Amino acid sequence: MTISHLPAGPTDDVVPYEPWDGEEEALAAATAAGRRAAEWIRSLPQAPAPGPVGTWLLRDLPETIETATASLDPQDCDRMEPDGVMVDGTGGLDEETRSTLAAVPCAVQDARWLTPDQQIRIVAVAALVTGAARLLAEDPGSAITTGELSRVWALLDHAIS
Repeated sequence: MTISHLPAGPTDDVVPYEPWDGEEEALAAATAAGRRAAEWIRSLPQAPAPGPVGTWLLRDLPETIETATASLDPQDCDRMEPDGVMVDGTGGLDEETRSTLAAVPCAVQDARWLTPDQQIRIVAVAALVTGAARLLAEDPGSAITTGELSRVWALLDHAIS
């Protein structure tokens, strides 16, 4: 059996990206939700003594959440490359951001000065931001046009209130 790879074709065959109805508003809402979550985290009690987890919670995590929500990108979705290779999209999150958000459940346990309620809310925020990116990566059209993404931000607001 012979396998032949078809050429991808000229680059002018590529259809230009057309934003989804409501995309601009959805991404603006994401950025605003990230700012609210970051401010809430910054407002939490600080560690009684300086240390890596306290600094991480005060500075790094809120910045990561703001960066993540401002970086969400429906164009970075699951897709097939011209050579037939399936590529998992990231919804706009780079590896460092995803890694920081994934570390939250472990790191927050060392923030013993926070109440369990505050700790679980931080975990919820990280999970919701990660989930929003996954929604955009898997099905950006539905995430934006059916209100799935808006629901994520409503849950995030509930977690920080």
